[in-house]
Amino acid sequence: MKKVNHNKTSALRPEYDFAAMKGGVRGKYVKRLREGTNIVLLHPEIAEAFPTEGAVNEALRGILNTTRAVRRTGGLPENAIERTAGAKRNR
Repeated sequence: MKKVNHNKTSALRPEYDFAAMKGGVRGKYVKRLREGTNIVLLHPEIAEAFPTEGAVNEALRGILNTTRAVRRTGGLPENAIERTAGAKRNR
């Protein structure tokens, strides 16, 4: 008996009639997928500084808290940050 050579490039058979299928909803789970996925790619030198997911989250929370504190107080006064010697020479 001769073996049948199945087309391995497509898992769908040509005889499926999708128009006749009932109950199928396009994109049924896409909202749930997007809510649970948030992937960010880091440059290698940044990834070295943050060895774990928790370290990245902790650093970002710190930045957010600082930003919120500055916004709440109306920003920093003009003389709050002194220029360094190098910055003064470059002006």
